[in-house]
Amino acid sequence: MKKIILSLILVIAATFTATAQTKVEVSETVELMSILARTAGYEEYSNDLAGQYTNDTETWFAPYKEHAAVALAREVRAKYGIGHERVMSMAIRLAIDNGKIVFIGDRKNLNDGWQNVDLDDFMKRLNKFYKDTRFHEFFEQHRTFYDDYTKKYEANVMPTFHPEWFSQFYYGTAPTDRFNVIINFTCGGNSYGPWRQLAGQPRDLFAIIGYWIDPAMGRPRYDASVLYHEANHPFVNPLLDDANNTKLLESVGPRLLSLHQSSVEMTNYTDWRIVVNESLVRAAVVLYMQDAGYKTEQYLNVMGAEMVQKGFPWTLDLVGTLRYYTAHRDQYKTLADFYPEIARCLNQSVVKP
Repeated sequence: MKKIILSLILVIAATFTATAQTKVEVSETVELMSILARTAGYEEYSNDLAGQYTNDTETWFAPYKEHAAVALAREVRAKYGIGHERVMSMAIRLAIDNGKIVFIGDRKNLNDGWQNVDLDDFMKRLNKFYKDTRFHEFFEQHRTFYDDYTKKYEANVMPTFHPEWFSQFYYGTAPTDRFNVIINFTCGGNSYGPWRQLAGQPRDLFAIIGYWIDPAMGRPRYDASVLYHEANHPFVNPLLDDANNTKLLESVGPRLLSLHQSSVEMTNYTDWRIVVNESLVRAAVVLYMQDAGYKTEQYLNVMGAEMVQKGFPWTLDLVGTLRYYTAHRDQYKTLADFYPEIARCLNQSVVKP
């Protein structure tokens, strides 16, 4: 069996083609929304792990903590739970046109709490914040810093990133989505994987990667597994939006959440659906690393950290289940077809002694 799995890994790895490298960028709207959240006191955007950039941010924006846009940011967090990835889901739906922040896309597609927010009022206040703080001037003053890190990230991480793997793994097809890798210099150790669908365009998938300086090393971290993790989310999360899949896990899901919360001191995951999606993403990252030719100890280290340090002890079970899926693609054309087996695996993991 091990020989069969190894052969499969080698075959899949050999199918990686020399595609054009996905560009790594910095986004002014991502930084804008992140700094707005930080100024409003959102803890997840106040990690202050970016060294001098953090100091510059505090000095520049501290005088605006009572700005109308900041007040609204506090209000929507308290009322509608806006925070974490929901901040980024708005950021990727913003653009800058002749110095003005504009919303792009269909307002009907807003979710995750934003559908309850008066968008016209929000955009009016956000534009005032952008103008009053001279945000574009702050952004341009740090252009060299942004460009220097994005170039280093491209050199250190992107050669290991194969976008075609995701479409093949989840759909069994050639890529149709468009990947965007964005460095977020304000969200510290947090990273996010939102996506959007604009009319007449490919689906845009975003891996928004947090910049942070490792205190032990005294320099920025380049953790490629974080990129793989966020790149999986736009494929994994929609699977649980299917009512049939939700029903398969609605009994075991709360138990998974309880087990996760009891195994780590602090957790941002407060809904069982998040824990299910995070579990599947973590297992998919291990498969990606196997297929991309990582050494055994490298992906075992990642899997071990997920199981013990991050509170997902069922990761090994899911990896085995997903590897069965890759070995039986004639039976399961897409991961959606295989989802009942994923649910069965998670149910069995909970009842194991």
